[in-house]
Amino acid sequence: MITAARPTLMALQRLTPESSDRFREGIRLFNREEFFACHEALEAVWLEADGPDKTFLQGLIQVAVAYHHLRRGNAAGAVRLLRAGIEKLSARSSYRRRIDAEALRALLEPLPGLIEAGQAGPQTPAPQIRLLPAGESFLENGFPLSPDDR
Repeated sequence: MITAARPTLMALQRLTPESSDRFREGIRLFNREEFFACHEALEAVWLEADGPDKTFLQGLIQVAVAYHHLRRGNAAGAVRLLRAGIEKLSARSSYRRRIDAEALRALLEPLPGLIEAGQAGPQTPAPQIRLLPAGESFLENGFPLSPDDR
């Protein structure tokens, strides 16, 4: 019987300084509720990623685009993208270890149901994505986060 090997932490993609900077910029844009610009910034990183990193980044992009739709009153599009994005935020990714992904998922998980129930809409605040300082994240590749990201 052939079984697929589980990815080890060392198998995760090593982040380049450029991709790390673009990722942090995408998070900053999300936190400023510039969701379309966030999507553009993260997409540049996503295009170079593969495996679990690509999946996780796609999830963040889907969440950003969901908020873009929500702000424009497209509840159905927001719900669809939120559900897809939330699922992908569980991917074991180098990028996942750079943010407080569990807190983000916990804040996002009730949102699709709230939108469907009419209890959330265009004015619903977006969560803030917290970048983890180097001491709190597991970064085997040694790229520290800058102080302005905390």
